[in-house]
Amino acid sequence: MEELRAIVMRAGDTWTATGLPRVAMVRAEACSDQVYEPMLHLVLQGSKSLSVGDQFLRFEPASYFLVPVDVPAIGQIRSDRPRSPYLAISLALDPVVIASMLNDLPETSSTKVPGFSVSAATPELIDAWLRMMRLIDRPKEAAVLAPMIEREILFRVLQGPQGDMLRQMARAESRLSQVRRAIDWIRAHYAEPFRVEPLADMTGMSVAAFYRHFRAVTAMTPIQYQKRLRLLKARRLLLFEPRDAAAIGFSVGYESASQFSREYARMFGLPPVRDMARFKVPVSSKVASIAPAREAAALA
Repeated sequence: MEELRAIVMRAGDTWTATGLPRVAMVRAEACSDQVYEPMLHLVLQGSKSLSVGDQFLRFEPASYFLVPVDVPAIGQIRSDRPRSPYLAISLALDPVVIASMLNDLPETSSTKVPGFSVSAATPELIDAWLRMMRLIDRPKEAAVLAPMIEREILFRVLQGPQGDMLRQMARAESRLSQVRRAIDWIRAHYAEPFRVEPLADMTGMSVAAFYRHFRAVTAMTPIQYQKRLRLLKARRLLLFEPRDAAAIGFSVGYESASQFSREYARMFGLPPVRDMARFKVPVSSKVASIAPAREAAALA
């Protein structure tokens, strides 16, 4: 862990590319609200709390969590001690890579959609991550060894308590994959009203089954998921575009300025104008966001 922390201390105050396929690292003092894309996330230093729908999770050093689908979440990080930033590494999950491994592993019969959880990293998983991160300084070796170590990392997770989640990600007809089709549609049409019945048809499920599995995967109903997407997009627009709150509310799909203000305050603690006032401080005193560059445009 100490060697891993030393490597990740080189990261910037945002998610930093490592030169290794799908691997990123972060050193940060603050956490942004964002849409998390499918990934494996290992905490090395500090702690992180994450609010996903109606679930609240807390992650300590040497613990990991999986994000199986795109989910809007609110996060907060804490350092262990002064001048010791939050450190973490992530692996973007590729269902094709995972599927190629399942052919060599015993079949499992579980069809239950697993929910979000936190797991302790085993020594074997940490060791594989350390060998992966050492390749940052060995680019000639990385081309050959990084794919092999990625498979080892995934293998360790497949053998652990969150292995079923990885398996369902890789199976095209799993309940998780079916829900992901609906999520892709909602993300592409988040500003539009929708009915649940066509989404259930899209996934090949009854409405009741669709609700149940969607909530298991995201900890939200489809409408709650859409609302969080809208509010996260609205907050980003309020930060970076010179438009009034009502206009931004309308642009993300709200038909009532008062409803937008109420729901915004319920999610972020303050109505839009007062929330933005908190960020109007000198640039030198702003705390950098740790959202990956890909998240900055996730809802554009």
